[in-house]
Amino acid sequence: MSARPVAAGRADRRLEGRVAVVTGGSGGLGSALAETLAGAGARVVVMGRHLDTAEAVAVRIRERGDEAQAVPCDVMDPTSLASARERVHELYGPVDILVNGAGGNDPQATASGERSFFDLDPAALKRVVELNLMGTLQACQAFGRDMTERGEGVIVNVSSMASERPLTRVVGYAAAKAAVNNFTRWLAVHLAQEYGAGIRVNALAPGFFLTQQNQYLMVDAESGELTPRGATVVAHTPMGRLGDARDLASTLLWLVDPGSTFVTGAVVPVDGGFSAFGGV
Repeated sequence: MSARPVAAGRADRRLEGRVAVVTGGSGGLGSALAETLAGAGARVVVMGRHLDTAEAVAVRIRERGDEAQAVPCDVMDPTSLASARERVHELYGPVDILVNGAGGNDPQATASGERSFFDLDPAALKRVVELNLMGTLQACQAFGRDMTERGEGVIVNVSSMASERPLTRVVGYAAAKAAVNNFTRWLAVHLAQEYGAGIRVNALAPGFFLTQQNQYLMVDAESGELTPRGATVVAHTPMGRLGDARDLASTLLWLVDPGSTFVTGAVVPVDGGFSAFGGV
C-alpha cells in the first residue's frame, strides 16, 4: 500500500508555525501523518525508538522544502519522554499538536491455528496493551503539559476499528485499542473542564490499512496475494479496498484544523464503511 501523504500544496499552509510531534513517526502510517502535517506548514518532530529511521523520514520532509527534525524516543519510558520533550523545546518550543502514532501488535499475542487463545503468552499480551495504551497515555502526559500551560492544543490518538468491532485473533490489540478510545474520551473531558475548551482530544480509528504490523495476516509472503483473511476483510469493506495512508492523513488534517474547534472526545472511523456493514 502507498504511504504517500496528502498533498496539502503551498497555498494550503493552515498549520503554519505550529509545532507538531508524531510518535511512531518512522512507521508506514506515522511517517505519512508526519509528512502531511509538515506539508500543511507545521514544524514537525518525527519520533521513533531508532534515530536513524526517524531521521530518514525527517530528511524526506526537508527535501520537499518543509521543516522537520528527528528525535529518538521510547514512549514506554517516562525518562525518554522527558528527554524528548526537552529536545523539542530546544528545537521549536512548546508543542501545539500531538499525534500518538506509536503502537502495534505482536504475533505472540495473536491467536491462530498454530497458537490457540489458551496458549497465548501473557507477557506478549501485556506488551501489546502497554505499548498501545500506556505509550499513548504517557506521551499525553509528557507533551500535553505544554498545552495546559497555554490553554490550547490538539491531541490525536491513533486507535483502530478493532476497538469498536472486536476482530478475530487480535485479542490483546483489540482490548488495548478499546482502552485507547476510553482514555481519549476521558482525557477530552478532563482537559476541557480543568484547563479550558481550547484543548481538544480525539482519535482516528482506521479500518484495514496494510502496515508492517499486520502484513503477515493480510498478505501471503510468497505470492503477494491477499490471504483468506485479507480477502474477507475486503469483502466486508463496502468500498472494496484496503485503506491508503492518504485516507487517514486527510482526516487528521481536519481534526487538527481550527475549523474543527467544536470536535473533542470523538473517535472517528476511517474504514471504508466496514463498521457500517452488517455483512448482508
